[in-house]
Amino acid sequence: MKRTTGISTVIVAILVAASIAAQEEKPVPKDSMRVSIAGCTKDYIFTVVRRTTDETRSNPVPAGTHFRMNGPRKMISEIRARQGSMIEITGLVLKGQYLDGGSSGGRVRIGPGSAPTAGSSMSPTGSQNYIDVEGWRSIGDECPVR
Repeated sequence: MKRTTGISTVIVAILVAASIAAQEEKPVPKDSMRVSIAGCTKDYIFTVVRRTTDETRSNPVPAGTHFRMNGPRKMISEIRARQGSMIEITGLVLKGQYLDGGSSGGRVRIGPGSAPTAGSSMSPTGSQNYIDVEGWRSIGDECPVR
């Protein structure tokens, strides 16, 4: 009886470990990339700050870039509670959405155009950048004064 209980405990532990490992790394869509960026939050907006020189990872996102955070309500609430402190978030962003010059990463060029006319619609988001937050961690420093 004890042997059966021990074997079933091991099997359950293996299945739990496998499901946790599968949840950690979700596949990245072809038009997106996973980034880990340091910065500060104010409500739902995350602002990237300059990385320190001792960090080894390269960061393709320029300092000062603002992202609107999307994610599970509980996680976003935890992040918003850390306002005033530096955090690092990991998530998915569309390739090239934050680059200067209005490139969307493909052959499409986005730039200023004519004013909307009657009957036309204007996007309420404008050129806002988005990040689908997968996780975060506290860095411990205070946010730079803005």
